[in-house]
Amino acid sequence: MSPDLVPPGSARSAAEVNEQIRALWLRAGGSLSAQERERYELLVVEWAAAIRGGVVTAA
Repeated sequence: MSPDLVPPGSARSAAEVNEQIRALWLRAGGSLSAQERERYELLVVEWAAAIRGGVVTAA
């Protein structure tokens, strides 16, 4: 398993996932291959979940 991949149920912070997204774009030089695009989409979903998990609902 790639060190970039986290098993389901593992939680990373939105900042950690955002850093992975930035690194992916830097490595790709601004143009994603099909495989990189798939990885990007998974990271965005993970990032959104991390953002939602960090939001506290006001009473």
